[in-house]
Amino acid sequence: MKTSIATVSIAGDFQEKLTAIANAGFDGIEIFENDFLAFDGSPTDVGNMIRDMGLEITLFQPFRDFEGMPSDKRQKTMDRAERKFDLMQELGTDLILICSNISPHSLGGIDRAAEDFFELGERAAKRKLRIGFEALAWGRHINDHRDAWEVVRRANHDNVGIILDSFHTLARKIDPNSIRSIPGDKIFIVQLADAPLIDMDLLYWSRHFRNMPGEGDLAVTDFMKAVAATGYQGPISLEIFNDQFRSGSPKSIAVDGHRSLIYLMDQVARQEPDVEIDLPAMPDRILVKGIEFIEFAADEREAEELTKLLETLGFRLVGKHISKDVTRWRQGDINVVINTEQEGFAHSSYILRGTTVCAIGLKVEDAKATTERAKALNAELFSQPVGPGELTVPSIRGVGGSVIYFLDDTSDLGKIWDIEFLTPETVDELDEAGLISIDHLAQTMNYEDILTWLLFYTSIFNTLKKPMVDVVDPAGLVRSQVVENTQKSFRLTLNGAENHRTLAGHFIKERLGSAVQHVAFSTNDIFKTLEDMRARGFKPLQISQNYYDDLEARFDLDNDLSTKLRQNNILYDKDDDGEYFQVYSQTYGEGFFFEVVERRGGYDGYGAPNAQFRITAQKQHLRPTTVPKDATG
Repeated sequence: MKTSIATVSIAGDFQEKLTAIANAGFDGIEIFENDFLAFDGSPTDVGNMIRDMGLEITLFQPFRDFEGMPSDKRQKTMDRAERKFDLMQELGTDLILICSNISPHSLGGIDRAAEDFFELGERAAKRKLRIGFEALAWGRHINDHRDAWEVVRRANHDNVGIILDSFHTLARKIDPNSIRSIPGDKIFIVQLADAPLIDMDLLYWSRHFRNMPGEGDLAVTDFMKAVAATGYQGPISLEIFNDQFRSGSPKSIAVDGHRSLIYLMDQVARQEPDVEIDLPAMPDRILVKGIEFIEFAADEREAEELTKLLETLGFRLVGKHISKDVTRWRQGDINVVINTEQEGFAHSSYILRGTTVCAIGLKVEDAKATTERAKALNAELFSQPVGPGELTVPSIRGVGGSVIYFLDDTSDLGKIWDIEFLTPETVDELDEAGLISIDHLAQTMNYEDILTWLLFYTSIFNTLKKPMVDVVDPAGLVRSQVVENTQKSFRLTLNGAENHRTLAGHFIKERLGSAVQHVAFSTNDIFKTLEDMRARGFKPLQISQNYYDDLEARFDLDNDLSTKLRQNNILYDKDDDGEYFQVYSQTYGEGFFFEVVERRGGYDGYGAPNAQFRITAQKQHLRPTTVPKDATG
C-alpha cells in the first residue's frame, strides 16, 4: 500500500511540508500547484529534492476548466495543458488531475467531453504521461463520479483514467458501491477526506471543513471498501482542505494523516477479507476493560495536600512502592498513585507542570498486542530504566506528553500491585465512602488538538466517538468530544478550549499544555457518599441557589429531592432514559478537580447542561490572582 498526501493538506512552506510528510512515513506527495509556484526553485530542483527525501510525486494538480469548452477556446485549453505537461516532465511525475469544468463557458455532453479527453490522451501518450478525470461535487455539468467514469469509458484511451475523491462522492450522498463496477486499472489515484456532517454549500464545506478519515462523519470506510473491490492497487492519498490544519503543526498533521490511512485500510482489510491489501501486520483494535490507575506527579508538600483531599473522598493508603517514593491509594476499584520521586519521568512532569496527572494505566486484553498496534499507528513508545523487582510495563506517550501504561491479566502485569508495592504496617480501617470506579476522565486541550486525540483513541482502542457538544463557559465555548467503549467501562471526554479566558483555557495555560483536568468517580448512592465524605472533611463546590430554583421549574422535582440537591450542592440532569447526579470538589491548584457522579436508569450523558453553572462556581472559587479579569464574563 502506497500512501500519499497533497501538499495543500498541511501548513508550512514547501520544504517544511516535505520534511513533515517524509518523517511521518508517507511514500509520496501530490504537488498542489500553488505550493510549487510559491517555492523559489526550478522544477528539476524540486523533483530532485522530493526524491532525495525518499518521496515520489504521485500527482500534479489541479488542471481546471478543461472538458467541454467551445471551439474558440478549445485549442487554447489544449495548449495550456501542453505547458503543464512540460512542467510535469521536469518535475518527474506522470499523472495530472483534471477536475470537472466549472466555467460558465463550458458546454455539456458526455460525448463532447470524451472527445476532449481522447485528444488530450493522445498528447499525453506521446510524452508517456497520464491524465485523470475527477468529478467535482459542484462541477457545472459533471459532478458525479458515475458521469466522470462514463466520460473516461467512452474516451477509451490507455492514458486516460478516473480519479476518485471520497468527499465529492459522499458529500453528494452518492452510493459508493457504484464504484465497484469500475475496473481497478482505470482508477489512476484515490483521494480521501472525511468531514463533519454540516448542511452548507458544497464548495465552502469542502474548502474549509475536510479532515482525516475517521475524524469526521462521512462513510469513508464504505467508500474505500468499494474501491478495494475493484482490484485497485495504486496510491491512496489525502487531500484535506481545513483552516485549522493550515495553521497547525506540520509534523502533527502529517502524523495524523499517515495514522488515518493505516487505520482506514486496516478497517477495510478486516471488513473485506477477500480483498488483498498490503498492510503492516497489527492486532485488531484493542478492548479496554477499564482504567486501572491514575498517577499524579507531585513534590512532598503538594503530595501532602493531595493526600488530604483523597482522604476526604474516602481513599486509604494501601501500598508503598518497594524502591521508589510512590504510594498507592485505593477505594472500590479505583487506584490513585502519587509519585514524588526526584528523578525520572514523573519528576520531569512535575517540574514542567506542577502537581498533575502524569500517567494513566489501562487494563486491556493484551498489553503486548496493544503496544504493537499503537506502534503500527505511529504512536510514540515510552520507556525508562526499570529498577530491581520492577516490571517492564508496555507504554506509549499520550495527551500532552503524558504516559499511558498497559496492564493485562495474562501476565505478571496483572499482579503489579503485589509485585511492586508493599502493604503499610497500618492501614486506615475506616469504611470507604462508596466510590466504586472511575466513571470518566476529562482531558483538556486546545481545540485544534481534539481531532488528533480523537483519531489516536479510536484507531488504537475499540472505542466509539459520540457527537461533539458545546460546553458553555461565561468566557466562551469549550468543545467536548466523548470517546468510550461499548461496555461503558472506559470513558473519556476530550475538552477543547478556544481561548485562555475560559476555565479550560486557563488550565492549559497554567499547565503549559494539555492534561487531565478532572477525574469523575461513580457511586451507587451519591447522597450517602457525600454524607460520608463530609464527615471526613470534604467541602463540595458551592452552587448558586438560583440554579436550584430553575431546576425545580425545569424538571418539576418533588420538594424532598429538590431540598436534598440544594442542601448538598448536587447538580442534576434527566433525559428519557434516566437521571444523573453530580457533585464537585473545590478546585485544586490551577483548576484541577474531582467529581462524583451517580447514574440512574440508562442515562448516558455527562451533565452538559450543568457545565455553565459549575464553571461559574469554580471561577469564583479560584484565587483572584489566577483568573484573568475578563474570564468571568
